[in-house]
Amino acid sequence: MNKNYLTPDEIALSTIKTGIKKINRPYIKQFILGILAGAFIAFAAEGSNVSAYGLWAKPETYGLGKAMAGALFGTGLMLVLLAGADLFTGNTLIIMSVLEKKVKLSDMLKNWFFVYTGNFVGSVLVAYMIVKSGQLHMGNNMLAGATIKIASYKVSLSFTSAFFLGVMCNWLVCLAVWLAYGAKDFAGKILAIFFPIWLFITSGFEHSVANMYYISSGILAKSNPHYAEASHLNSQALNALNWKTFIINNLVPVTLGNIVGGALFVGAIYWFLYVRKQNNAQKNVA
Repeated sequence: MNKNYLTPDEIALSTIKTGIKKINRPYIKQFILGILAGAFIAFAAEGSNVSAYGLWAKPETYGLGKAMAGALFGTGLMLVLLAGADLFTGNTLIIMSVLEKKVKLSDMLKNWFFVYTGNFVGSVLVAYMIVKSGQLHMGNNMLAGATIKIASYKVSLSFTSAFFLGVMCNWLVCLAVWLAYGAKDFAGKILAIFFPIWLFITSGFEHSVANMYYISSGILAKSNPHYAEASHLNSQALNALNWKTFIINNLVPVTLGNIVGGALFVGAIYWFLYVRKQNNAQKNVA
């Protein structure tokens, strides 16, 4: 009987092949695929904000708002994996191809650079269009206020908090990618993506590419005095929200955490469990 899914050891081999395919693309394609993924994740982020900003205003409905946002956010990764794009966080799984000595470490790092840069461009492009479109006027500027508050919160995290929130985030994101690789049809892939991503957003973990939208949109929005007023943040908090704090306080520690969460807790561990074991067994038989 033909099964419509792969077993973990089969997923591991498929992930290695996918990593080889990704690094063999021309750099310009890696960059453009990165732009697309950044835009897809940004659309998911702005849509999840729209769905939940009213619920975040009250403590008793805050958790419900996070769950609502999480239910929509998975659309971003669905578009990345099913429509075709390259997301830095998912590409941390290329480490399996490196460990298997099918891909050079330098080629993986180059892929991460071009994809990450593309992700940033795509995310900020959508953030710019959202702010310029007037979408943040929703709810008498309440959406704008929530957007700025989210960004302010993220740049106020300590390095340690941002790092570990990043680790847990990409642990779940890469598990979603792993499960999607294991499904053989679109319906299975969508379900595989939906639940881990729902869990990560509801939990409030930190995703470097999503933050490229969340924080840049807040920085752009705060330049509008009506939006800034709707955030109810004091001048100190507003001044602390800028491109420098975005990169140093959030993007750097979250990115490092995402690398550990995906490359170590998913890629390296599953390579050790399902690929290295098989290689050693084959050597012993020979």
